[in-house]
Amino acid sequence: MSQNFLEKYQEDCKKTVKKISDKDKEIMTWGLGIAGEAGDVAGCIKKTFVHMNDQTAGIKENLGDTLWYIAMICNFFNWKLEDVFNENIEKLKKRYPEGFSEKDADREGRVDWNEK
Repeated sequence: MSQNFLEKYQEDCKKTVKKISDKDKEIMTWGLGIAGEAGDVAGCIKKTFVHMNDQTAGIKENLGDTLWYIAMICNFFNWKLEDVFNENIEKLKKRYPEGFSEKDADREGRVDWNEK
């Protein structure tokens, strides 16, 4: 059976990583890295649309870097990136069965993982 694209991507990411022996430091590195790259995406968007300084190539590059950190977090937990994507889309299909609506977006019982 051939490896799908996302599995290959996760394996390729493993080949480009500095080995970190401390597991706590490793997951903190990936978590902080994703936050930093997301900030870079936001900065490039701001420069492109507020300062009229075209940073669209930077947006694309930093999205790729963000995906790398996502893959490394999945690797850390032994999750398949494909499963994370599929679980997310299934959650959204249940939440918005007829497509996005303000009514469905404003719902009781929403889980805020930062407050759990």
